[in-house]
Amino acid sequence: MVVIGAYSSRYCGVVPLLPPLADPSARLAVSFGPDALSYRDLSALAAGLAQRLRGRNRVAVWAPPGLATCVGVAGALAAGVAAVPINPKIGTRELAHVVTDAAPDAVLAAPDAVLPAALAALPRVAVDPSAADAAAAPAEPPADAPALIVYTSGTTGPPKGVVLSRSALAANLDALAQAWDWTAEDVLAHALPLTHVHGLVLGVLGVLRRGGQLRYLPRFDAPTVAGAISGGATMIFGVPTHYHRLAGELAADPAAAAAVAQARLLVSGSAALSTVDLRAIESLTGHQVRQRYGMTETLIITAARADLLPSPGRVGRPLQGMDVLIAAEQPGELGEVEVRGPSLFKGYLNSPDATERAYRDGWFRTGDIGLLDADSGELELFGRQGTDLISSGGYRIGAGEIENALLEHPDVAEAAVLGLPDADLGQRVVAWVVRAEGVPHRGMSAAAELVDHVVALLGPHKRPREVRYTAELPRNEMGKVVKAWLPEATTLSDTE
Repeated sequence: MVVIGAYSSRYCGVVPLLPPLADPSARLAVSFGPDALSYRDLSALAAGLAQRLRGRNRVAVWAPPGLATCVGVAGALAAGVAAVPINPKIGTRELAHVVTDAAPDAVLAAPDAVLPAALAALPRVAVDPSAADAAAAPAEPPADAPALIVYTSGTTGPPKGVVLSRSALAANLDALAQAWDWTAEDVLAHALPLTHVHGLVLGVLGVLRRGGQLRYLPRFDAPTVAGAISGGATMIFGVPTHYHRLAGELAADPAAAAAVAQARLLVSGSAALSTVDLRAIESLTGHQVRQRYGMTETLIITAARADLLPSPGRVGRPLQGMDVLIAAEQPGELGEVEVRGPSLFKGYLNSPDATERAYRDGWFRTGDIGLLDADSGELELFGRQGTDLISSGGYRIGAGEIENALLEHPDVAEAAVLGLPDADLGQRVVAWVVRAEGVPHRGMSAAAELVDHVVALLGPHKRPREVRYTAELPRNEMGKVVKAWLPEATTLSDTE
């Protein structure tokens, strides 16, 4: 394992977080359709905004995809003011919690943005990407200063504000650059929200730290992605839902598949990409999609490297500086993934007790279940400890393994597995299945066929005891299946 102290010491003191903005050029930095900014323009805008933010502690950033969001975050970072990105799709109750918990001094938003009441009540700092102020760039803030406060999804309680330092961002983005051979020559294209680690930290700040270019896509479909790559994009970021849909579209569009094949790197994150979709993308484009694994609290922990062929079903090796262990009863068994390293968060805002509970003996407890390959060091994930580790009949079963097996059946388009209480087994394995397009529902015979399929691949103790067909799986904005909502999912009748 890499010694953490030797690596993280590079990010102590004062280290520029976005060096290309300190010595800007006329190169294009970010574009959203016809709206674009060069590094020189973005640097001037960020410096001017930073002057207007003097004396503030933290600010909310109204963050729809657009130049104003990039300028707002860059300006807050230049000022050393912690930015709290706000999703425009946020609900009123969740927004009220975030505003109360974060207590921002102001809200940054485009001049014409219509804000919800909880934000409209705050002092407003207009962010106009077309009007740069004449201002000198402020001094670089300390490396350990808070940079972002990103709120968790709140699926198990009120959202918690994850405080990320400048040094954590710098260390993680540099480790990713090393793993993916990411340079200033790369042009990244994605269509991710700019309020999460994937879209904002990796998809915006990662570009700006390297000095490359971001082209934001209005949608993630075969024509748009192919057009971006034909226009010079070298890297594509997406989530599994993106790649699942892309695989189907590319199968019907050989020209788009040929264009996507010209990309340097395709990366998937935020949830597990099925081996079925991995193989489909590879057969259509020749690309083996690189998966990476991380959390808001840890940033990216592991990633499949650009210079090594990825192993299907695995999320790569620990990034430089990151230590990973599996807290299992016996070596080689499934256990909770624990991690330490320079990119971990400073803590949960206003929640020291929750921060303390998140650690065990200095290791952050991810809550994910995994297994490390002893030879390659690659990590394989099996889901969340609370929902994806199923104790059934004395066996510890990973839901992800069963989901991947179901997805290998031609009748299955999507699958999610959960353990439900069972008086005899402790928990019984239940599968929710979305049928592949054009496949009719054949009632009990179809369900029995899927059970037999899983038994043949994995063994009888891992078979679903129940198969429920549904029109769609419940997902959040990032495309992750929300398993807490599965029991309420509408089940199709035998005639549907």
